[in-house]
Amino acid sequence: MTRTWQISGVTDAARARIATARLAAAYGVPALERTRLTTALSAHLRQCLTKGGTWLLTLEITAAAAGEGLLHAVVTPAADAGDDTVPPWRTTVGCPEAPATAAGDVVAEDPEVLAEALLSADEDTAEVLEELAAQEELVAFHREELHQTNQGVLALHADLDAAWRAQREAFAAEHTAREEAESARRRLTFLADASAALTSSLNQDEIVRLLPDLLVPEYAGSVDVWLFEGDDRHRPSAHPAAAVRAARTGRPQYAADRPGGLPGVDDRPPSALDPARPLLCVPLPTRRTPLGVLTLSPPGESWDPDDAVMLIELTRRASIAIDNARRFEHNRDIAETLQRALLTDLPTTPGLHLAARYLPATHGLNIGGDWYDAFRQPDGSLITVIGDVTGHGLHAAVMMSQLRTALRAYAVDGGSPGQLLTRLHVFLHHLQPDLYATAVIARFHPEDPTLTWAAAGHPPPVLRTPDGQVRTLDAKPGAMLGIPLQQEIDDHTVRLSPGSTLALYTDGLVERRAQGIDPGIERLAGALGSFRSVELDEDLDGSADRLLYPLLSDSERDDDVCLLLCHIHSGAAELTRTPAGVAAF
Repeated sequence: MTRTWQISGVTDAARARIATARLAAAYGVPALERTRLTTALSAHLRQCLTKGGTWLLTLEITAAAAGEGLLHAVVTPAADAGDDTVPPWRTTVGCPEAPATAAGDVVAEDPEVLAEALLSADEDTAEVLEELAAQEELVAFHREELHQTNQGVLALHADLDAAWRAQREAFAAEHTAREEAESARRRLTFLADASAALTSSLNQDEIVRLLPDLLVPEYAGSVDVWLFEGDDRHRPSAHPAAAVRAARTGRPQYAADRPGGLPGVDDRPPSALDPARPLLCVPLPTRRTPLGVLTLSPPGESWDPDDAVMLIELTRRASIAIDNARRFEHNRDIAETLQRALLTDLPTTPGLHLAARYLPATHGLNIGGDWYDAFRQPDGSLITVIGDVTGHGLHAAVMMSQLRTALRAYAVDGGSPGQLLTRLHVFLHHLQPDLYATAVIARFHPEDPTLTWAAAGHPPPVLRTPDGQVRTLDAKPGAMLGIPLQQEIDDHTVRLSPGSTLALYTDGLVERRAQGIDPGIERLAGALGSFRSVELDEDLDGSADRLLYPLLSDSERDDDVCLLLCHIHSGAAELTRTPAGVAAF
């Protein structure tokens, strides 16, 4: 169906609009769509009337699928307008249903029809307004939803921001905790290593020299160690006043222009000796009175409190190490003095020269075990002995003196070297069941060119013959003296000639931990064989010194060393000749 209206004025436009609205309503076009159609048509017709002339409105209903139709509205200029440059205006709406009556039969000029059209327009407008109100409610609902969503998003952002700040703070706290743990581990490691270094030495001067090497530059800029001699902490000195106060009170002192806030440390005014430099003065404590004061300047402007606590603990351990070193040196001096006092003066015998050397250990408290002796028996023979008591220190020195005295007492009754060692074995076993000794006894007799000797668990004597050949007197020895075993120690003999030299020694001369004792004995034999007979005849003491040097050049000297050289002068008559010649010995 097609309908056309000619429009040349406002009344024509209104009638055309009413007809369009009624036709759209008849074909079931929804009110909202009708309103849009008529509103758009009215706006376009107003523009057309403004331009002037005559215009044509054509409405056409066409069929569509499923019984529905389409309403096409077209506005074009009339043929007599003469303006064919204006493009036609077109719009299309769907028609859901066919009209029950012919919509085109209604005459729009009837006043009742106009009134009804006006009411219908009001109804459409009301329906549109209702739709708009519903849309406004929907918009308001969605706006509220959006507001709530925005609030939720803002809250979520706030929560995320708070979570991020909390995570950042947690990371910062974890980083700080790790740094503090690493610093604590570093301090504990340093304290353990430094303590091991300090306690590994028993030399007071070495410990004092070690302290600056340990602390500078990581924990201190400078280190000064003030050790008391007697009670000189009460005497005037050039030490800082804080150090003097630390010595008198036994409490650490911190001298600076402002408080240090160090735990367990008293704050003092800056030192008059160096006001610009902070000083930490820590006493070196012992069970009785302080040994001295350790004065430190900081590596930077000041100390970390934890570093100060570590330094105070290190000072305490250094004090223990120094105190132990002093006690050790005191006991060592006593033992060495006692042992040297007990070592005998060698007798003078025509034709037989003796030279002895005793060297205390340079490491550890190893004084007191080694000894030598030489004395005459009632029958005129000369007894030479060298031995080593197990253990070290004063106890070993005292035991050595008792063995020396017992041997001399037993020798008064006579007896061979083996018999004397057997009696010493019984004596030591009953006197000190938990202490043992080794020894070698050699006897020279003026009426016999034969050397008689016996050994009990001791390194074998070394004999140099006049032609420079060296042999080890390693005949079967007895066991150590004092062990829980009954034994009879055998004598051994060897014939001597003028120019012969017998070397008695302790294991400190020949034994090395990495090599054992046999290579050392071979080195001793080689060194003794390198001497010329004239050297031994003219300077046996110097020969003893020259013999020790190459043998001890690689030694750590952690044990005593004893050496006893017995040399028959080359000018003496051979022992195998007449008794007159023997008398010259």
